[in-house]
Amino acid sequence: MQEHSSKVRPSDLKPHRSLFERLTALISPEPENRAELLEVLHDAQERNLIDADALAMIEGVFQVSDLSARDIMVPRSQMDVVDISKPIAEWMPEVLETAHSRFPAVDGERDKVVGILLAKDLLRYYAEESFDVREMLRPVVYIPESKRLNILLRDFRANRNHMAMVVDEYGGVAGLITIEDVLEQIVGDIEDEYDFDEEEDNIIALDNLGNGKRWRVKGLTEIEQFNEVLGSDLSDKEMDTIGGFISNHLQRVPHKGDAFDIGSLHFEILRADARQVQMILVEKRSASYVSEE
Repeated sequence: MQEHSSKVRPSDLKPHRSLFERLTALISPEPENRAELLEVLHDAQERNLIDADALAMIEGVFQVSDLSARDIMVPRSQMDVVDISKPIAEWMPEVLETAHSRFPAVDGERDKVVGILLAKDLLRYYAEESFDVREMLRPVVYIPESKRLNILLRDFRANRNHMAMVVDEYGGVAGLITIEDVLEQIVGDIEDEYDFDEEEDNIIALDNLGNGKRWRVKGLTEIEQFNEVLGSDLSDKEMDTIGGFISNHLQRVPHKGDAFDIGSLHFEILRADARQVQMILVEKRSASYVSEE
């Protein structure tokens, strides 16, 4: 008696697809790039297959791979530091006022960062008579401005670091960045009991350019404050925040990378999710520059 072959054909291992599924695949092929994938995800959110929070986090993951340290760092001029060349009593009030968990420790100059001081280590100052702040310092981690955030996050996790100093091409301190800053690109703002809604943090002045000045502006900044700092006259009759103003101007929620001009102001969206604008780069150009364009 002839035995039947026990071999299984590769085609038999493939799941059976209906005619409808095969036709759908031909009409709606799989996304071939990130933009098409995001379109699929936005469509899924509109059909309530995923919620807005999930979509925002997915978009945040994509943005992290596109952004570098220079895009979200706290600029050098805005850093809260402790100068250990001075008596502790002189800078302790600032430590208590800002209530950060970590501070870059400098030795006389802001470019001379000698370590990272953890606020909790200062408890020994009140308990030990021979307290030496230099012995309390943790090593400094330096990264270039161009370092990608996804790689930085991996390094933070692997090395258990929470703060890094960002240096420019000449080795000078350009700013600082924390693991919280990176995570906020994915999950949105992380607030704790020590976070304060201070208006001066809404608009951060960046480097001066030959054609004007640049600011990094939070989307929730009040238009009134925006006008006051930048000397503009944007209307706040319909919207209260600059993020709302931009969405109203474009008649949609902006996407990262969107850029446009309003008078002498050039706007570029640095961060946005499915719901709102989160961070904007604003450049105020001179009248001569605008007329040339």
